[in-house]
Amino acid sequence: MKVSWITLLLLLIGFNVFSQNDKKLIREGNKLYDKGVYDEAAVNYQKVIDQNPVNEKAVFNHGGAIYQQKNYEEATKDFSKVADMSKTPETEASAQYNLGNSLMSQKKYQESIDAYKKSLRANPESEDARYNLEYARKKLIQQQQQQQKDQDKNKDQKKDQKQDQKKDDQKKDDQNKDQQKQQDQKQDQKQDQKQQQQKQPQELSKQDAERMLQALQNQEKKTLEKLNDQKVNASAKATSEKDW
Repeated sequence: MKVSWITLLLLLIGFNVFSQNDKKLIREGNKLYDKGVYDEAAVNYQKVIDQNPVNEKAVFNHGGAIYQQKNYEEATKDFSKVADMSKTPETEASAQYNLGNSLMSQKKYQESIDAYKKSLRANPESEDARYNLEYARKKLIQQQQQQQKDQDKNKDQKKDQKQDQKKDDQKKDDQNKDQQKQQDQKQDQKQDQKQQQQKQPQELSKQDAERMLQALQNQEKKTLEKLNDQKVNASAKATSEKDW
C-alpha cells in the first residue's frame, strides 16, 4: 500500500489566514514531523486545534502525525473532519486519500474503497489513489473469502460439538441406567435378605435354651412319674383279684 505524504506537504503551503502563533506552532510541528518526532509534532498541532478547531492545516497535519504513531482511529477522525470542511478539490482529494489509508490500516476495506473513490472524483489524476483503490478491492475480496472460511469452520465446529454433546448425553444416559439398575439390584437383594431373615427362626440365647431344656426335662420327669404310678396301681389291682 502506498501512503503518500506529498499531499500533506502540499497542503502545508496552501493556507495563510492564521494567527502568527498558529503559524509558529505549525512550523515547529512540521520540523518535528520531518525529524520523525511524531508525538511532539502532534502536540504542537493539537495546541493550534485547541484554539481553532476548524484550522484545516492543523487538523490535517495532526492526523498525519498520529497516523505515523499507528493511531489509525484518531487519524481517521482528523481526515474525516478535514474532508467535511474542505473548501477546495485539492484539500478534499488529499483528505480522502489519507482517510482511505487510515481505514485501510484498520482493515476497513469497504470504507477505504469509498474514500479512495471520493479522492479520485476530486482529483482524477491521482495514480496513488487509483492504485490504493485496486489494492483495497483485492484486500476486501480476500477478507470476504476468509470470513466465509471462518463461518464454514465455525459451522463445522458447532456440528462436531453438537455430535459430541449428543454422544456425551447418550453416555450419561447409559451411565444413569446402569446406576439405576445397580440400585434396583441392591434393593432387591436387601428385600430378599429381609424375607429370608423373617422366614428363618431366630436363634435362642443360651439362657433361653437352658430354660427350654429344663422345662423338657421336668415334663419328661412328670411323665415318667405318672407312668410309674399307673404301673403300681395296675400291679395292686392284679394282686387283689388273685386273692379272690
